[in-house]
Amino acid sequence: MSNFNAIDTIWLILGAILVFWMQAGFAMVETGFTRAKNAGNIIMKNLMDFCFGSLVFWLVGYGIMFGALSPVFGGIDLFTTGSYDTGTVPFWVHFMFNTVFCATSATIVSGAMAERTKFKSYLIYSIVISTLIYPIEGHWIWGGGWLSTLKIGTWTGFHDYAGSTVVHMVGGISALIGAKILGPRIGKYDKDGKAKAIPGHSLTLGALGVFILWMGWFGFNPASSYGISTLEQANDVGNVFMTTNIAAAMATISAMFYTWIKYKKPDVSMTLNGSLAGLVAITAGCSAVDPWAAAVIGIISGILLVVVVEFVDQKLKIDDPVGAIGVHGACGLFGSLCVGLFGREGGLFITGDPSRFFVQLVGVAAVLAFVAIAMTIVFMIIKHTVGLRVTTEEEVIGLDALEHGLTQGSYADFMPALTASPLGNNAKEAVSSDEAVPVQVMTESKLPASDIPMSKIEIICKMDRFEVLKHELERVGITGMTVVNVMGCGIQKGNTKYYRGAEVTTNLLPKIKVEVVVCEVPVTDVISAAKKALYTGNIGDGKIFVYGIDTTVKVRTGETNADALRGEDQF
Repeated sequence: MSNFNAIDTIWLILGAILVFWMQAGFAMVETGFTRAKNAGNIIMKNLMDFCFGSLVFWLVGYGIMFGALSPVFGGIDLFTTGSYDTGTVPFWVHFMFNTVFCATSATIVSGAMAERTKFKSYLIYSIVISTLIYPIEGHWIWGGGWLSTLKIGTWTGFHDYAGSTVVHMVGGISALIGAKILGPRIGKYDKDGKAKAIPGHSLTLGALGVFILWMGWFGFNPASSYGISTLEQANDVGNVFMTTNIAAAMATISAMFYTWIKYKKPDVSMTLNGSLAGLVAITAGCSAVDPWAAAVIGIISGILLVVVVEFVDQKLKIDDPVGAIGVHGACGLFGSLCVGLFGREGGLFITGDPSRFFVQLVGVAAVLAFVAIAMTIVFMIIKHTVGLRVTTEEEVIGLDALEHGLTQGSYADFMPALTASPLGNNAKEAVSSDEAVPVQVMTESKLPASDIPMSKIEIICKMDRFEVLKHELERVGITGMTVVNVMGCGIQKGNTKYYRGAEVTTNLLPKIKVEVVVCEVPVTDVISAAKKALYTGNIGDGKIFVYGIDTTVKVRTGETNADALRGEDQF
């Protein structure tokens, strides 16, 4: 360290904290875009790739990347001239800032290979990325390697301010190779090879993850200035903040409008991915381009994301549940090339000189080739040794249950537990039998046959018609009912819908199921009331089912049949 500066040190520490927080964002995006039965597995992967990545980057990776043998020896470069120069910040702060970047690259791969990868296999390739793949190509660009000094024509040096190539394209290409070798999830493609949608279970979690990542990017990009103590640095950081946000906003908007035009509806998950696409694309050139160029980069990256996700899913037949290949691979590559196109210094569209663009082109091509070859070797070795994919049983039942031993009710997702107190939090305590309402308690063997016909009526309807239905049922004398949220479709299979560009062949729609049991109210009155409330003449108005009932028992009192259906506690 040449000249210690406290402001620069605090700035880098803050940036490292924000980048670490992005691990939570990746975990939420991946969890939300996949199925609940694998939520715990996903959380474990995002947790452990950071833990193992921190360890191996400390032991080996940092030394490869920056020329020091290892941080274990305090940053001493045993091969050249002593301590590695970390500028105005302490060695360990420099190390931790680069550690969180390394972990980000490794965790990108998780999403594309989600729901069918062995946990131990994931740990192996994640460790390899943090130990060798990321540090080697990172050294080429950020550690004084050959790409940082590459000269073509009038321009010298590959530029990647915060990691469109070093972090994101590396993760995206690794994800592409891994998902291809791994194969698609069961049910993703039909016998003719047509892509079928497998919707994620929680867009709420996915959206939370995107907001966390967007926030974390304000550490990822601006803190890559490695300081903020001079006016020049402050101006640079201000421009980085501006270009980062503008690109993300424009990419989100362009993805929304593009899917709106293409699918006739604005696709929520693609729009969320659009935000990340813009953030990834601007990361390389956030300090090198002006805000207007950031807006252009954002617009293009939002559309590019949708096109690549569809191409990978439907043409290449590679199953990527979260769109990591499009977001990080394609947009990382595109953003790196944009430095050579829109850079205020040496940009082809600004100066007319193609030199800087060719430097960027050679850089992304070299990193792409290295990562593709190296990760193909890594994945093939894993596949033919410990195995890469879980068994069919594990995939169908879920990785949470069979890979991690999670039981229903202990899932790591926001799901209601089934082990709660049967009384609930506000329920009254049970009373003894002699305190109950004084009625004749009937034993099961003495239950009389019903002398009044009883019927159970089950009504499936649209959610927005429930209040009207409830009013009509109350009007004809129905005072008790059971209501649950369900998912379903009729013979039309929910009509044709699209999820992330793939046709949803069976579109389970949210519905309300209302159950009533009647004996004194005529069944025909209930049916008429339901039809009056639900009819619109459109597909999906609902169904009504009527069942005969032999016996009914009220648990509290022991009353049966018609008597059990009377009183204030009918249900």
